[in-house]
Amino acid sequence: MGKKLFVGGLSYNTTEQGLRNLFSSSGNVESANIIMDRDTGRSKGFGFVEMTTDDEAQEAIRQHNGAELDGRRLTVNEARPQAPRDNRGGSGGGGGGRGGNRGGW
Repeated sequence: MGKKLFVGGLSYNTTEQGLRNLFSSSGNVESANIIMDRDTGRSKGFGFVEMTTDDEAQEAIRQHNGAELDGRRLTVNEARPQAPRDNRGGSGGGGGGRGGNRGGW
């Protein structure tokens, strides 16, 4: 099973292919994804790379943490599991909408 790495500090100009090419020097890259802003379609400046083995992932961290790509210094470390989302404060699921026209006015 591969190891997922967090890659921060990405330039808005960095592509997923560019990220894949950089990390391929450390081993086999299973996937490379840049996280995009849903509203603007622009990169959020971070992404994830999945390496095939733990050894390759450790080598990628060693080689690329602090390295420069597209004029920006990268932060590379093991990705942490995503925290559960709390839907209380923002938009999201939940029930009980405000009904339509109920008359009385």
